[in-house]
Amino acid sequence: MRGVFLALDLSPTQRDELRAIGFIVDSAPPVEALPGLALAILHDARGRHAAKAMRLLERALPDVTFAYQHLYLPAGDRPQVTDGLPAPRLPASSPRRVGLVDGGVDADDPALANALIKRHGCETATTSRHGTTVAARLVEGDPDTLYAADLWCGRAVGGATSNLIEALAWMARERVPVINISLVGPDNPVLARAVGTMIARGHVLVSAVGNDGPAAPALFPAAYAGVIGVSAVDASDRVLPESGSGEHVDFSALGIVGQGRAEARGTSFAAPIVARRAARLIDEPREGAAAQVQRKLAQEARDLGRPGRDPRYGEGLLIP
Repeated sequence: MRGVFLALDLSPTQRDELRAIGFIVDSAPPVEALPGLALAILHDARGRHAAKAMRLLERALPDVTFAYQHLYLPAGDRPQVTDGLPAPRLPASSPRRVGLVDGGVDADDPALANALIKRHGCETATTSRHGTTVAARLVEGDPDTLYAADLWCGRAVGGATSNLIEALAWMARERVPVINISLVGPDNPVLARAVGTMIARGHVLVSAVGNDGPAAPALFPAAYAGVIGVSAVDASDRVLPESGSGEHVDFSALGIVGQGRAEARGTSFAAPIVARRAARLIDEPREGAAAQVQRKLAQEARDLGRPGRDPRYGEGLLIP
């Protein structure tokens, strides 16, 4: 985001030092649920080139963690119709509590008729087909409680790092055990700290690996240690050619929604299948949950590709 930076744990004296070199220092919304994340948002009042401004910040306060205010985007097409979404049905299992960081969720969509939706993130509720489609796969028509954090609030430019962190902090306060994150962006040291804290506190994070193809660099948060990264396959269990690849791929799942002109595809729609499977295994955050859930899911996955774990399918395929 042009001219905007993040900083962790600034003292009053350090804030004054940054103001003296031309930065406006704003405090981000408090994230008390994530200890060690006293976040400040910095605006460059002098309009310098981003890299130059970052070098200036790091020289001024070398002991402070600074980061760009990155933008995170959906990891899949934005479908325009609900074809292929599960229809409401009688619950097949006990209700679960699951989290979603995505676009706004349409509570009136038939696929979500049985779910209790708790919203967070926007002054005015917005809806997106991407967020609604991911949510439908996450609850599969059951009467789950869905904690839905809207990262984009109707904007087309992506969701800021600070808003993503605040959404995770809300999930932590609500003690949501499993959180689906069907979005991707660059590595960011502040986000890395937040993700590490969530995993250490016993939350399970499931994330799409992105759709830049197998030769592209790893995308985040899927590539952070402890996050369950998900690639996508088609109806014939062949990995989508655009699906990300690498050591951070833990599992694969169906990444196609609908068919024909109504088809949408991407790792965005594979991740909630895995997140739902994870939600069967844990009802509250607990220490070591991420590793325990991943081991259990590995036992349930069907091996695809090369025998054993591989960079395209991970541990194998998980079905709804």
